[in-house]
Amino acid sequence: MLITRTLLLLASFLIPTTLFAELSLPHFFSDHMVIQRDRDVRIWGTADPGDAISVTFKTHDARTKADENGGWSVEIASGKADATGATLTVASGNDQVQIKDVLVGEVWFASGQSNMVFTMNRVPAYTDLIAETNLPNVRFFDAPMVTSVEPQNDIEGEWTLANPQTVPQYSAVAFFFARKLNEELDVPIGVIKSAWGGKPVETFTSREQLRTNEGTKRLVEATEAADQKYDPATAKLQYEKRLAQWKKASAIYRETPAEQRGRAPRRPASPKRPLDTEGQAGVLFNSMIHPFVGYTIRGAIWYQGEGNAKAGAVPYDQTLPLLIQDWRQRWNDPFSFYFVQLANFRMPTTEPGDDDPWPLLQDRMRRVLDTVDKTGMAIINDVGEAKDIHPKNKHDVGERLARWALAKDYGRDLVYSGPLYRSSQVNDGTIEVTFEHVGEGLGTRDDQDLRRFEIAGQDRQWHWAKATIVDNDSVRIESERVPDPVAVRYAWAANPEGANLVNSEGLPASVFRTDDWRDVEPQQQLSARDRLLQRRSLGAKFRELAAKHQKLERDSEEFKSISEQMKEIQAQLKSTAPMKSSQ
Repeated sequence: MLITRTLLLLASFLIPTTLFAELSLPHFFSDHMVIQRDRDVRIWGTADPGDAISVTFKTHDARTKADENGGWSVEIASGKADATGATLTVASGNDQVQIKDVLVGEVWFASGQSNMVFTMNRVPAYTDLIAETNLPNVRFFDAPMVTSVEPQNDIEGEWTLANPQTVPQYSAVAFFFARKLNEELDVPIGVIKSAWGGKPVETFTSREQLRTNEGTKRLVEATEAADQKYDPATAKLQYEKRLAQWKKASAIYRETPAEQRGRAPRRPASPKRPLDTEGQAGVLFNSMIHPFVGYTIRGAIWYQGEGNAKAGAVPYDQTLPLLIQDWRQRWNDPFSFYFVQLANFRMPTTEPGDDDPWPLLQDRMRRVLDTVDKTGMAIINDVGEAKDIHPKNKHDVGERLARWALAKDYGRDLVYSGPLYRSSQVNDGTIEVTFEHVGEGLGTRDDQDLRRFEIAGQDRQWHWAKATIVDNDSVRIESERVPDPVAVRYAWAANPEGANLVNSEGLPASVFRTDDWRDVEPQQQLSARDRLLQRRSLGAKFRELAAKHQKLERDSEEFKSISEQMKEIQAQLKSTAPMKSSQ
């Protein structure tokens, strides 16, 4: 027994220390990083449990100990903006990590879907600009597109300097945003980009937060239910069947003359369990947002919404605020959040009274400005392309986002938004609409008459209207066909060709409506099975409310509130009831 113990003790000295927990930091704490100026910035990592940790940067230092799981975190003063690279040193016993060429400046987090992913090299017009770019004080950390079932604490990637070799793969929107800030502020700018194309807002939000909203809670429950039913063996067999069909279709495609081919068959995706599939609720939060939680930033920029512009989606003025609140709570920082309103898209419309979900989502984006503090919106309904959901003009998008930051975060005196609807008043057969963010006054982009204003009376029938600028910030709308108007809409279409209201800076006015009618809600066509499931869900909710209803005092506010909810559910049950067949 003594010999065995002696051998074990000897072996423990011979085993390299790297086999045990060693001092380490996430990948984004690495050479060439940018840290937020004038703040106590957070640095964290892992070490052996109980180990003493020291972090040194210039003349500042901070100390802590690793907890029982080996995790540690400190805050250290960053100081003023500094474009001279310095070394940040993290030490624990004999272990030491040196992070070199660290700049102090402004740090922004960039996220969203494909229009944020969209890279500089996809626009031929930017070729010369890319070749001439040499901005060592503009730096990017570009996160890979990965998924995870559980929240992650690290993600691959590295910091790079903006030059002809790196800029081609930079997010175009984020690059023009960062370049503008660098030009105006003359301080280093760091951007952490973590985005994935084609994905809804819910996948970037934690499932905990999504459960606080009835609509998004159902999305979480549906994902979890599907995950419980997921069978890898069955999924593999189904995939192999689709793959064989694809191979057969691809062979036929290759043998078909080029002029007769059409679109190539799309290879099926490998099977993944729902909780590890990128479009599902909370998945990208786990893998691509959670690792960065706590990295000290000035704010976030966001370009997303295309994946939510569809019938039956949970309203975007509910889902985007959920994400903003989620991120701010987890960062423990009410940082600025600036987003891009969707661009004009699809073929232009010629008739008023459109019910496309695109302008509905755009308008719900506008409403977020009134409900969530420290938010801003870049209006871009003048840069879109009818046949391309990815407009090439990313320069104006990035710089319009930068206007919000320059004005709100850096105190610059400038017009930072296009005209936004403020109020309306009916007056003698006309409706006068007042705007904010007009600069020196309203105008038109093309010096022509105002277009794309619609007007309606109590019959809720929309007609094109005559619109006239009557003051620096006001427009009068009228129509001979609507003698008693009650509502106005502007640019209410996915592609409102001709919409030309701008302010003195040439920034376009946002879509808006003065009504709250439901004729803009596109109705999703449900299958018979989905309608049955919907009715069962509504019935269960009604029974739950009814049980609570019976226990309340009739004069209480909660009793009245539940009564209204029950009436609403009854109306929904009635609207989804199957049609009775005639005898």
